Amino acid sequence: MTKVALVTGASRGIGRATALLLAQRGYAVGVNYQQDEAAAEQVVAQIRAQGGQAQTLRANIAEEEQVVAMFAALDSSLGPIGALVNNAGILFQQAGIEQLTAERINKVFATNVTGYFLCCREAVKRMALRHGGQGGAIVNVSSAAARLGAAGEYVDYAASKGAVDTLTTGLALEVAAQGIRVNSVRPGFIYTDMHASGGEPGRVDRVKTAVPMQRGGQPEEVAEAVAWLLSDAASYVTGCFIDAAGGR
Repeated sequence: MTKVALVTGASRGIGRATALLLAQRGYAVGVNYQQDEAAAEQVVAQIRAQGGQAQTLRANIAEEEQVVAMFAALDSSLGPIGALVNNAGILFQQAGIEQLTAERINKVFATNVTGYFLCCREAVKRMALRHGGQGGAIVNVSSAAARLGAAGEYVDYAASKGAVDTLTTGLALEVAAQGIRVNSVRPGFIYTDMHASGGEPGRVDRVKTAVPMQRGGQPEEVAEAVAWLLSDAASYVTGCFIDAAGGR
């Protein structure tokens, strides 16, 4: 039976790399996006061209009704979910605490925290043994910023990812007996267009000398860690974190 995976924020960056890799590993993939339909369709087209199954799923994960509708659409298009990758996220230009507004903070937390909770809720409803599910695995894409603190980072973004780490640990304990494993990958400085569109262009190149490995990471390197945590090779791993951060 083909396993079904949902990857949020899968039209670009780490999400895109993860969706493509999971399809190569035999998953049918729900490709979530919020705005860039063309990019999401390209991911689906590439998967289908290689003989895989995929479906675009438009939803703003910060909106509860849209999350519920997205999972319902996944049910009807690809079947019961067995793997969830919470990857969608937002950040804004780096700013000190004096420059932060409630509007900005709430927007960051609505997507990066509330959105993850909502997607986990809907996945657990379908995966949990007590609901007639077959179990499954969840990977939350967090950030090295959550581990290192906000110094030199985006303070509101780092705080939101700290909340994701707490969600990972707590949910792993809650649902372990229901056949669901919950883990996290914490990327460091990765070459994606997130910094170009929401953060600072060229940021990875400017800070890579602070990384012990002296380079930024590629989305595909993070995707490999995500895929391993979802796989049967990690069947006795839950509540754990992989830092894909070049030693930082």
